[in-house]
Amino acid sequence: MDKLAIDGGTPCRTEPFPSRTPFGDEEVELVTQAIRSQNLFGPGGTMLAEFEERFAALYEVKHAVASTSGTAAIHVAIGTVNPEPRDEIITAPITDGGTIVPILCQNAIPVFADVDDSYNMDPDDVEAKITPRTKAILVVHLFGNPCDMDRMVDIARRYNVALIEDSSQAHMTEYKGRLLGTIGDLGCFSLQQSKHMTTGDGGVTITNNDALAPRMRLFGDKGYTREPGPRMYEFLAPNYRMTELQAAVGIAQTKKVAAVVRKRNELGDLLTASIQGAPGIEPAPVTDGGKHTYWLYALRGAAGTADEFAAALSAEVVPCGAHYIGRPIFLCMGALADKVTFGSSQHPLDGCHGGRLIDYKKGMCPRTEKALQRMVTVSIHENMTREDILDMAEAIRKVAEGLEAKRDKKGSDQQSNSEVVRNNIC
Repeated sequence: MDKLAIDGGTPCRTEPFPSRTPFGDEEVELVTQAIRSQNLFGPGGTMLAEFEERFAALYEVKHAVASTSGTAAIHVAIGTVNPEPRDEIITAPITDGGTIVPILCQNAIPVFADVDDSYNMDPDDVEAKITPRTKAILVVHLFGNPCDMDRMVDIARRYNVALIEDSSQAHMTEYKGRLLGTIGDLGCFSLQQSKHMTTGDGGVTITNNDALAPRMRLFGDKGYTREPGPRMYEFLAPNYRMTELQAAVGIAQTKKVAAVVRKRNELGDLLTASIQGAPGIEPAPVTDGGKHTYWLYALRGAAGTADEFAAALSAEVVPCGAHYIGRPIFLCMGALADKVTFGSSQHPLDGCHGGRLIDYKKGMCPRTEKALQRMVTVSIHENMTREDILDMAEAIRKVAEGLEAKRDKKGSDQQSNSEVVRNNIC
């Protein structure tokens, strides 16, 4: 067996993996057109309207509203379902803070369902967390792997709560032949730089529900009706308007994203096939009926070795990290763990309006903590080749075998030392 690079051996890879290059000539041309138009204000231009139309067509939905970020897209969705102060929204413990901020900003209470083996929310725990105050379930399709949407839809319907999909990491991702973001009442997407399609930053919220669409459109534009005559702002809402520059890039990106997703699915599945059977390694899970699109490739290492594994894999020149966000999101955010929210208050987490008091603390989602402890994430993207992925797989297998050999040797040495001690005692 080859010596691990971290121990002085030769790395599996001698050159860095290729960089991702999401933008091309069409983005340059469309952005140039937008600038030459002398108007970059979305509602007053043509690019924004075209982008929203193209995005809606991509997902075969009636309504799409572009915004400034994935966080904004989720805020638009939550503002659309319009929770009362103290209402509860059940969501995922492994996610970005952008999933949680809109809940708090709408004076609702985040409630966290633990994960199952897919790293996504466990439907059984989601149902267990339903109360009369539950307004919505906000599912997160983590890393591009679908949640069990059959179960989520069933739960939402039986309890008559809204179902929102955070598809920020799951563009054009299929679940039983349907695209994520189109299965719930509203779907939310991030266009941040790292996503399958990107405008640098930006977001989109979609729905097929004609009753929700008017408020969805108004919520991202201050509630401003933009009708002739005196101004009218129908309700309290932020300004999340996308500019013509972002929309111009987005138009080009809508033409690329399907190919990007197909390539990532192919490469991620190849990596899974190539590391099957590596000692102590569980490849990235794929939900039954789903197609993973691998925004990140998350594998499980042997218990207690994620940091060691990531360090050894990095030495083999494979881009990777350990533990993803490190801890459940409610321990990462002072707004939840310390209840530091608006000014010196703890609103809406202080029981105001009869809301439930929740202590966001370690142990709330034990399966999440265990999953993060063992998680190693590997970066793959559409600019990589099959040969790149095979190199990556070789490195993963090498590290897995090398660390197993170290553990075996350590165990053997400890056993030998114990025998020496027993012999000396005798």
